[in-house]
Amino acid sequence: MANASWVFTPTLNKSIIIPSPDRILKRVSCLNAVRGADKLSVSESKASRLVGKGCKLVGCGSAIPKFKVSNDDLSKIVDTNDEWISVRTGIKNRRVLTGKDKMTGLAVEAARKALEMAEVDPDDVDLVLLCTSTPEDLFGSAPQIQAALGCKGNPLAFDITAACSGFVLGLVSASCYIRGGGYKNVLVIGADALSRYVDWSDRGTCILFGDAAGAVLVQACESEEDGVFGFDLHSDGEGYRHLHTGIKENEAFGTNGSVVGFPPKGSSYSFIQMNGKEVFRFACRAVPQSIEIALEKAGMTRSSIDWLLLHQANQRILDAVATRLGIPAERVISNLANYGNTSAASIPLALDEAVRSGKVKPGQTIATSGFGAGLTWGSAIIRWN
Repeated sequence: MANASWVFTPTLNKSIIIPSPDRILKRVSCLNAVRGADKLSVSESKASRLVGKGCKLVGCGSAIPKFKVSNDDLSKIVDTNDEWISVRTGIKNRRVLTGKDKMTGLAVEAARKALEMAEVDPDDVDLVLLCTSTPEDLFGSAPQIQAALGCKGNPLAFDITAACSGFVLGLVSASCYIRGGGYKNVLVIGADALSRYVDWSDRGTCILFGDAAGAVLVQACESEEDGVFGFDLHSDGEGYRHLHTGIKENEAFGTNGSVVGFPPKGSSYSFIQMNGKEVFRFACRAVPQSIEIALEKAGMTRSSIDWLLLHQANQRILDAVATRLGIPAERVISNLANYGNTSAASIPLALDEAVRSGKVKPGQTIATSGFGAGLTWGSAIIRWN
């Protein structure tokens, strides 16, 4: 795989390499670590697979909190106003979790809607991928969602943490599990509650973020129905300083070397720290390049794109990327004004609204890209089925 190859080495030192979704059929042998397995032919091994399957997006859903916070509402707690926020970000409102509402509750609601649209029973789900940076359990929230959906077969469920790039990574992961692992139905959920990590006295960040969840059901299909054509994924840890929410460290030793503060107090995380100018420059540079690479891997050109669907971070970023790619504004999907930056939820939330409104139609090609903390970024060329 060009940028995200997975190589597993079992006991017998036999490797499998899962290729990128470029429609090239490759034979992959997955041999069991048992005596004599190294002598089995591909056709004789029960675990052997011909990676000729495709995968398609067949259902979507989303969910948002009831509590709405407008720009005018924010002007009452920080030095700002509707015009200042709208001009700089394109955001008018955002939704925020309050009271006993939970991020996992939004995720379950979005997942159920996606399953209903796809006409897939929860018992037929093989894998649940929760893309989030704000889990309600440090050990992961995906299993809670799996249980709430009533998946009786106990399918694997785990979290993917990649901030605003998380959903794209989830899509690519789903395609790899389907193509190389024989999975049939993979639920990919993007859900975040960044309002819990916002400093509401900092007008530079509190105006940007909101809470939401979105989900898609990715399903195995024949190669001619394939709906995930090409992708491109990257990380740059040097950019961490521009956007992060680090753990608060406790001093463990005194100046004379004696231990203080032991046992340590419970850990917590700082508010979101962001250098807006640097993140803006990074996104405007990296995202168009990433989409071009994904198109090249898919064997497509810009003219193949029906819709551009970017992570909903800032309207100026959406406009800049579209301009660099030569894509007219009317082919750019944006719901940023209503929800703000919802991190991993932003792409599936915008997709769900576009599909249910009839804007995105079956068979249309979408160039999608996520970018954010890490720094991470990635793009995928997909088709809505």
